[in-house]
Formats: sequence, C-alpha cells, structure tokens
Amino acid sequence: MTGSRHQDARILAGECCCRAVRYEVADAFSYALNCHCSNCRRTTGSAFKPFAGIEHSQLRLVRGEDQRTIYGDDTTHDAHCGRCGSLLYSRVREGKWVHIAMGTLVDAPSIRPSAHIFVGSKAPWHEITDDLPQYRGHVGDA
Repeated sequence: MTGSRHQDARILAGECCCRAVRYEVADAFSYALNCHCSNCRRTTGSAFKPFAGIEHSQLRLVRGEDQRTIYGDDTTHDAHCGRCGSLLYSRVREGKWVHIAMGTLVDAPSIRPSAHIFVGSKAPWHEITDDLPQYRGHVGDA
C-alpha cells in the first residue's frame, strides 16, 4: 500500500463469500455511509449497501485478482468475485477512491456509517429505524 498518510493505520482483511478473492485495506476510511440507491440495492440484493470510502491506493488485492468480474470500465466500476458474485468494492470519483462493501470486511473497521443516502429511492418495504441523518440523494441533499 502506498501513501504516507496511512502508514501507521491498522490493516484490515476482507474477502468474498467463497474466499477466492481477498484484499487488505488500511483502517483509515474517510467516510462511511448506507446507500439506498437502486443500483446498490440490486448489486447487493439487500435494502442498502453499507460502504466505507478510502483512496484507491490504500486497497491491495492479496488473492484472486484474476477471479474478479468487473462491471464498468478501467476507471470506475464495481468489482465482484467471479465465482460467488460477492460485491467487494466500487471504484469511484474518477478512479481515485474505492467504496469498500463493509459486509466483506473480515476485521471490524473503526468507522461506522454516519448517514443514509439516496433514501429518495429506498426500497418501499424497508423502514429505516436508526437515528442517523437521512438524505434524499447525496449528503447535503434535503
């Protein structure tokens, strides 16, 4: 992993369901959110996707790089395990950042989601019952 800002951060392990793909990431996430957009719901098969954002340079694949299935292009995409289908991460923000699917982390991160985003398109059958702020779209959207 590169970047001096996170050199002292604890390293977390993550993996897909079948364990064919494994990664390491610094426990130095800049933000964590619960996304309720229809794309995140479809790709996870869940009511929302809890994710944690960090610079792409802080993610290192340690096993199964060739096992991934990429949906998107070289710059921005979703990376799934090609064997079991688990969503591992999304490469975003011109490819400079990754949104780690928090459910794939083996180790507990120090960050917790701080808000719900895209609740304007949340699943109608899901009720948000916590006290986190809710945004119609991105953070800051009323």
